[in-house]
Amino acid sequence: MRTATLGPAERAQALAAMADRELDVLVVGAGVVGAGTALDAATRGLATGLVEARDWASGTSSRSSKLIHGGLRYLEMLDFALVREALKERGLLLERLAPHLVKPVPFLYPLQHKGWERFYAGSGVALYDAMSLSSGHGRGLPVHRHLSRRRALRVAPALKKDALVGALQYYDAQMDDARFVATLVRTAASYGAHVASRARVIGFLREGERVVGARVQDVEAGGEYEVRAKQIVNATGVWTDDTQALIGERGQFHVRASKGIHLVVPKDRIHSTTGLILRTEKSVLFVIPWGRHWIVGTTDTDWDLDKAHPAASSADIDYLLRHVNSVLAVPLTRDDVQGVYAGLRPLLAGESDATSKLSREHTVAHPVPGLVVVAGGKYTTYRVMAKDAVDEAVHALDMRVAACVTEDVPLLGAEGYRALWNARARTAARAGLHVARVEHLLNRYGSMAEEVLELIAADPKLGEPLGGAEDYLRAEVVYAASHEGARHLDDVLTRRTRISIETFDRGTRSARECAELMAPVLGWDEGQIEREVEHYEKRVEAERESQRQPDDLTADAARLGAPDIVPL
Repeated sequence: MRTATLGPAERAQALAAMADRELDVLVVGAGVVGAGTALDAATRGLATGLVEARDWASGTSSRSSKLIHGGLRYLEMLDFALVREALKERGLLLERLAPHLVKPVPFLYPLQHKGWERFYAGSGVALYDAMSLSSGHGRGLPVHRHLSRRRALRVAPALKKDALVGALQYYDAQMDDARFVATLVRTAASYGAHVASRARVIGFLREGERVVGARVQDVEAGGEYEVRAKQIVNATGVWTDDTQALIGERGQFHVRASKGIHLVVPKDRIHSTTGLILRTEKSVLFVIPWGRHWIVGTTDTDWDLDKAHPAASSADIDYLLRHVNSVLAVPLTRDDVQGVYAGLRPLLAGESDATSKLSREHTVAHPVPGLVVVAGGKYTTYRVMAKDAVDEAVHALDMRVAACVTEDVPLLGAEGYRALWNARARTAARAGLHVARVEHLLNRYGSMAEEVLELIAADPKLGEPLGGAEDYLRAEVVYAASHEGARHLDDVLTRRTRISIETFDRGTRSARECAELMAPVLGWDEGQIEREVEHYEKRVEAERESQRQPDDLTADAARLGAPDIVPL
């Protein structure tokens, strides 16, 4: 297996290859489910293509709560099958598939009632741990523990004394969702999948009733390709209904969008050694450790406006601040908020008006011959969704196809990660970097960190921190463009790194230096550098303006004031 490089040349080759011969499977949409589906198909030996209208994970899959979890609240809904499935996937990711990207994270659940609540909540968390262990993949996480109020305040001094009578502490896992998807895409490519971002499906090819391919527009260069495939998988998440409309058929089910927003605040604003999980009137609220930051989220509201750029309103931000401040001794203010991001959950439409009650289960359907649709689900169970989608596609292929093997296929960077982690001090000395820098690289790239270090060895200036975002090295920007398929400044500042939500200036101070580092890789002239920086600055200002608006309608209108860097 080769380590796939996703630079400009490889993208052009992938588009040409997809148009050159009939594929077995073409996957539309490169969020976590689409990327996982491409990996599943490629590792079964199928000729596979993957196209994405924008950037990898540019929709829902880069705007989640960054958690890999069983879904503790689904136990309360008695959805044991979903929790058991998710806990097995959590264990696989932690132990085998992506130990470099998926990490344990502790959560404290404050108890507010004596006696019955400790028994009730404790029973649920005990069942959660037991289901994890019974999956055969849960031994990497500590089991839960009961804490008195005094011990709880010792691990989370930020809490008000009267906000709890005691607490439970348990473990789940977290990851950088956009980085995870980019790694999934590269892993699929390394097993032979042809992958291309900024390649938009604008129509389907039909022979009678059957779908036999797709018309794909190269959004960057303006060309158009006919990509023929025996089976197409529609994995477009909240865009599922829009994609289905391209074949003029009503879907067998519909997908509704539920908006969830998150706030990012500096680590020193909340004095705690553990994450928090709090009950709200509608759902739960998380305070999640995130490097030198906390992520506070999320909301759960219906959304039927622009899907590409869901906007967080002032009311959304106030909602989160109000709920988290109900338990904090020192309340957060608007001035503490470094970043804000909004994402859309793809929920299978049901009879309930409340999106928090719609299904997180997934569904696979074959609405017309040649086209499979997969929708719903949750990030943690992406691999199961991908397996079910490919199984459905395989039923219609006139050939013998191997069963799913992704349970045993580590993502790029996983192999050798633990050995390199053990040798990180020696690596740091060899590279001339602080050991903390090497740890940062290993937890973002795994064993592929060596490729980043090679860039630094060839040009030592790339080993310097990026101006305005010192957590990242200049080499990471170059690597994003040369190896990870980043095509625009926004791709790097928003998804390959998290500078757009981890700095108070939202990445504007880093924008020009970042664009100048990308330019030689992508062949930009000075004019394109200027356009990239200007677009990014306008995007940030539009987002800031939307976050000052009182409601969804006005926030959406403000966010749409900044057009995309390329027409979509």
